[in-house]
Amino acid sequence: MLKDIVWAQAGEPYQIHLQFEDGVAGVVDLRDLVEFVGVFEPLEDPAYCARVQVNSEIGTIFWENGADLDPDVLYSIVFKQPIPTRNC
Repeated sequence: MLKDIVWAQAGEPYQIHLQFEDGVAGVVDLRDLVEFVGVFEPLEDPAYCARVQVNSEIGTIFWENGADLDPDVLYSIVFKQPIPTRNC
């Protein structure tokens, strides 16, 4: 189901507006998605969180410290679908 993110912009604190390659667009609230610990700890600062970028090579969003999020999970949230699971 992998759909690349082609555009992202910070909105209200912790909210990221996203658009995917198939035109689906929406907003994710990071407070509902991640715990602000480890690599995600800097995102607790709204100013840092707002520095979100798109990595077109891997099709997802990321921050300067290396934090990134799975585009499948983000797509599922925006499209209001169950989050995909993978069998190992």
